[in-house]
Amino acid sequence: MNAHEPTAANTIVRLVGVYDADSTLRGELAYWVGARLGRRHCSLCDITHGSVRVRPEWKACRAGLPVPFDTYHRNDQPDAVRAAAACVAPVVVAETMAGHVVLLGPGELDECNASVDLLVQAVERRAAQLSLQWAPA
Repeated sequence: MNAHEPTAANTIVRLVGVYDADSTLRGELAYWVGARLGRRHCSLCDITHGSVRVRPEWKACRAGLPVPFDTYHRNDQPDAVRAAAACVAPVVVAETMAGHVVLLGPGELDECNASVDLLVQAVERRAAQLSLQWAPA
């Protein structure tokens, strides 16, 4: 087997992002109002959403990724993601055949400056640092 060939342990099959907000109506409203007043901030929300809707560039980016990129809120994230991220949000986690691996935490997501392109670059850079590879198409 080639050293660069994906194995079950290092193959990314899905990316998961967790917003620093709750998915309830009250949680969404509280986040929206708090963000407008400068009291709440979620750098993953800034990347994927405008003031109300999902950003078109995020939809296009997500559709072009080699694996699905699913997003959740703090209160509805899968238990395995919550455990891997140690309840930290916002976060981007890679799901591999061997488990979940945190790729980006709040600081790295802040450094993306609400840019979809910088998010993709950061994910790719961190995946390479961790010797993770994309699942074959």
